[in-house]
Amino acid sequence: MRRLDLLLLIAMIMTLMGCGPSDDEIKAKNIDVVHVVFSEVWSRGNVDLIDELYGANFVGHFPAGTVHGQEGIRGRVIAHRVAFPDWTEEIEDTIAEQDRVVARFTSRGTNLGNFLDKLPTGNRIEISEVAIFKLKDGKIVEQWVYPDMLSMQRQLGQKE
Repeated sequence: MRRLDLLLLIAMIMTLMGCGPSDDEIKAKNIDVVHVVFSEVWSRGNVDLIDELYGANFVGHFPAGTVHGQEGIRGRVIAHRVAFPDWTEEIEDTIAEQDRVVARFTSRGTNLGNFLDKLPTGNRIEISEVAIFKLKDGKIVEQWVYPDMLSMQRQLGQKE
């Protein structure tokens, strides 16, 4: 009887160890979350998805300043899409490792609203950007964004 109990215990442990998601599955899920952020939130302005994609204690590091929480990122997206109503972000490369996803992408849009305390220019821009995302439990908890600001300023006709 003891041997049977031991075998059952070993079988249960082995089953439990194999049931959790693998590192590759977690990376793939994290990449999917980031891709939805680009395609739906930033490119289409679907801010209703923010609570599903970003953690409640999210911290976003942007050139214009740091934003906090889901309402902070929601406000940033809305303001950006007022400045560039046709804004799109096209992913060029994605790399995932542990809890991080790095994306290189191209952003395009027409400046039809105030942006960074500047009046609209009506100019269409196209810039390269890199963003690093930290995810926990399938949600973005921190983000760092590195746009080519010099190229953006030049295309908008602003002085460096």
